[in-house]
Amino acid sequence: MMSNEADHQQPRLVFLFSGHMVDAPDRPTPRFPAEKELIAVQRIAEALDHLSAGPEDLAFTQGACGGDLLFTEACLQREVTVQWLQPFEEPEFIQKSVVCHSETWLVRYQTAKAKLTTAIRSALKELGPLPIGSDPYERCNQWLLATAMAYGVRKVHFICLWNGNNGDGRGGTAHMYQEVNRQTGQVIWIDSRTL
Repeated sequence: MMSNEADHQQPRLVFLFSGHMVDAPDRPTPRFPAEKELIAVQRIAEALDHLSAGPEDLAFTQGACGGDLLFTEACLQREVTVQWLQPFEEPEFIQKSVVCHSETWLVRYQTAKAKLTTAIRSALKELGPLPIGSDPYERCNQWLLATAMAYGVRKVHFICLWNGNNGDGRGGTAHMYQEVNRQTGQVIWIDSRTL
């Protein structure tokens, strides 16, 4: 059964993930090249195993191509309940953040989505129209963090796949890293430069 809220009222741990989308083939400065996917999968798995991720846990991310989907797949393999919170309605999110550079990511998105036990949540539906001057990705990061923190600061563990640099715009992994590190300090940083 699909629910709008995560099934766990009191999860053991709450995982929050943010990570780079896979690079476009013509990206001038590599951030997360497609050929680094397998090692990223291993590092995400190691992070989840270090935290003993399992069915009593809850995970939040957006579901974008690259890091988000790799994290989702790893969580689902461990029977962690995953919920996607997205900055746009799903069709727009898919166009902007899933079918980025390959139809393969759309297939992976659809496969993961079919295994979710919670409904995909949209910031536009739940938070209303984007205020003038606000960035949709930054607002979604804040929403993801607030949703995770509602389960208790000590339960939240942030895992990120990030190159350590500021992003291409507002609301990227750098923003989420700074916010979570400031509030909880419980961060596992997978440095994409070392993959």
